[in-house]
Amino acid sequence: MRVVVIMHVESEGPGLFGAQLVEAGADVRTVRLHRGDPLPDAGGIDAAISLGGPMNVYEEERHPFLRDETRFLQDAAARGLPVLGICLGAQMIAKAAGARVTKNPVEELGWSAVTLTSAGRADPLFGGLPEVIPVFQWHGDTFGVPAGGTLLATGTDCVNQALRHRNSWGLQFHLEADQPLLASWFAGTPHERPVLQRHETLGPEVSRHARTLFTNFLDLARAVR
Repeated sequence: MRVVVIMHVESEGPGLFGAQLVEAGADVRTVRLHRGDPLPDAGGIDAAISLGGPMNVYEEERHPFLRDETRFLQDAAARGLPVLGICLGAQMIAKAAGARVTKNPVEELGWSAVTLTSAGRADPLFGGLPEVIPVFQWHGDTFGVPAGGTLLATGTDCVNQALRHRNSWGLQFHLEADQPLLASWFAGTPHERPVLQRHETLGPEVSRHARTLFTNFLDLARAVR
């Protein structure tokens, strides 16, 4: 299976999902847009993962690679290519499908929970997961649900937490965030200790849910090859 992992900044890698790609024996190509790596032809791969980043989807003047990714995601959607977007990646999926991405009323930073909608409970990406899922959040924007898309999960401080549009799924939250990733994000900041202490409690459960969800995604990708 040929999988492209799209990175927007060096500090936001695939975390738990990266380990599963290795276990699955996937042929992984990492595209570091912030370093000028070109995106491949969507017709030559089997799946794509778009990760997070500190920029906003509408900052194309500062980050021209966002235009390239928008075109790539539109092509991927037209081809039915399975795509999983995380945080910024989810917002990029929504933008590419014609939805608005705007400031959320509050910035979400820390541990919270999301609740699957009826559509989310029926969606194969969330098969085997509970209705309420503990997750880590770190974002200031929120996506709208595009025409023809479906809202799969909701939250308290940010309503839209997961969406599906064709074969693209977007997660506003960081289910991929393992301990090393979180430690690197918050090293030396006031958030470091509370974030990591909470991870000691929630980490095993979050890891199980991440594995289940990403296994579902890989199965979906194999089914459309």
